[in-house]
Amino acid sequence: MIGVGVIGYGYWGPNLVRNFVECPSTRVVMVADRRAARLTEAQRRFPGLQVTEDAAALIAHPEVQAVVVATPVATHFELAMAALKAGKHVLVEKPLTHSVEQGEQLVAEAAARGLTLMVDHTFVYTPAVRKMREMVAAGELGDIYYYDSVRINLGLFQHDVNVLWDLAVHDLSVMDYVLGRQPVAVSATGVSHVAGEPENIAYMTMFFDGSLIGHVHANWLAPVKVRRTLLGGSRRMIVFDDLEGSEKVKVYDKGISVNPSPDDVHQMLVGYRTGDMYAPQLPVTEALQIEVRHFAECIEQGLTPTTDGAAGLRLVRLLEAATASMAARGATVQIGGPR
Repeated sequence: MIGVGVIGYGYWGPNLVRNFVECPSTRVVMVADRRAARLTEAQRRFPGLQVTEDAAALIAHPEVQAVVVATPVATHFELAMAALKAGKHVLVEKPLTHSVEQGEQLVAEAAARGLTLMVDHTFVYTPAVRKMREMVAAGELGDIYYYDSVRINLGLFQHDVNVLWDLAVHDLSVMDYVLGRQPVAVSATGVSHVAGEPENIAYMTMFFDGSLIGHVHANWLAPVKVRRTLLGGSRRMIVFDDLEGSEKVKVYDKGISVNPSPDDVHQMLVGYRTGDMYAPQLPVTEALQIEVRHFAECIEQGLTPTTDGAAGLRLVRLLEAATASMAARGATVQIGGPR
């Protein structure tokens, strides 16, 4: 079994520990957190679990073969790099790092040492998102026209990153996985309503080669919680609502047809097609369970994770460009690096 150490037992840490405890290929050796109260809670929930306030001690533990980093993004690089240099496989909570430069260093270090580096883009492992990717890959939607996502709620305000890095990163990971294409440029606008704090509301538009366009709206200051994505194609359209209990994905046989006017070749006639809607049956499996087992499988078999370091780096590159655009009040910023 793969010995796992989890650094960070805050909001997401307990979910990670639980899934690694339940995974048949892994065992949780140790949990690290600077807050003694959180470690007490971890031991209460998982009796016999080793705990420490020193992350370095966890990384150095001889029985820990894989390190999970579930801490604020500003600490991701230092902890993940230390784990890689110690010869440990690494799973990092989203986003991978706080900058492209840091992400590139982690990807290079993992490759040089032959270690697994994976990013916790949990939504990629949901049955709903996997169904969407399957339909796009099979051409069931036709030519993809747009990806439009809204992720809003009241709080939880972050102090070290803006709302794009905290909320929009989920939608960007879904977009990256489902479309299999990366944008070439981005324009973003946003504002902070709390003095001295990062932007709490933002709008992000992504431009691709061809006519595909992407848009994400993220907001910490909304009176309602919305988690909805629209994916439009020439043949069919999808609505993905993560807050729906049973029918998270709905497929609409709706669209338009454009034909030249028989009387005037310069005039186009737009026709509307309205067909049925159906909701595909999806397995009821916790996404994090799928992700944790995939991480273990990649370590055991030397496979490349679906959300590997390169995938994490693509999103950091996109978020860094969006942040630069936001600072320039929406100026279009080209996205560098490999696409």
